[in-house]
Amino acid sequence: MTLLYLALVAPAQDKNLNSIIAPGTEVNLLATGMKFTEGPVWLPENSMVVFSDIPNNMLMQWSEKDALLPYRKSEASNGNILDLQGRLLTCQHAGRNIIRTEPDGTITVLVDKFEEKKLNSPNDLAIKSDGSIWFTDPSYGLRGKPSELPGKWVFRLDVTTKKITVIYKDFDMPNGIAFSPDEKRVYIADTGKVGIIRAFDVLGDTIGDKPVFEIPIRCDGMCIDTKGNIYTTSKGGVHVFDKDGKKLGVISIQEHPANVCFGGKDFDTLFITARKSLYSVKTLARGALPAKK
Repeated sequence: MTLLYLALVAPAQDKNLNSIIAPGTEVNLLATGMKFTEGPVWLPENSMVVFSDIPNNMLMQWSEKDALLPYRKSEASNGNILDLQGRLLTCQHAGRNIIRTEPDGTITVLVDKFEEKKLNSPNDLAIKSDGSIWFTDPSYGLRGKPSELPGKWVFRLDVTTKKITVIYKDFDMPNGIAFSPDEKRVYIADTGKVGIIRAFDVLGDTIGDKPVFEIPIRCDGMCIDTKGNIYTTSKGGVHVFDKDGKKLGVISIQEHPANVCFGGKDFDTLFITARKSLYSVKTLARGALPAKK
């Protein structure tokens, strides 16, 4: 692994992004030399970002103080997020589960089955203000192994009751997932045959039967700012859309990005995992946190 902190001058940007990123803002290459980076999440108590290096079966960490370090071993971890208590939640491809890292460092398996059948390979997840975990379960991590489930679905896990329910079945490869700041909508990416983001109304513990609108982009992971703008990872960089799916512009990244999150002291820095590297860019926007009940 190579440790870096290089500033790469951003190219000319669409004026619609001027309220999100100041013109001339640099994109920083923080570290490189990994195999395939994914799932960044900011840990405010530690002032660091944690992310997955999937093929290396490692969770990595980066901070201003210590630069790049291993965080801990994983079972091909992918998406990561914090729960409402600030504990790290992690999707594991090889483990075919979602785990929680407790304050003392021990690991709790939150879910690995649906109706006594093993999950495919949980990919990404979003936390709702009621503490429930909504997650996607494509088959990418199976790597040719047979699936026990008849489909690749989106699920909701009630962490208190342990009840797991299917939210939506009509996806080829469900991937990134994120709530709007008011939790009235959820955005879910499909990176399968179609390549699309679908926006659904959130109806309590489930969603509407049909999308409110669709964004025709092959997006992997995504995150949302406080104004509801959607930051999606796709070819060329981070593609930014407003809350209704209108494209605002692209934050260009040298490598194909896989996922993105807000972090930093004021939650106004985008951390971007892109193939072998980790990048960051300072924004005028701030990331959205789960709505308060």
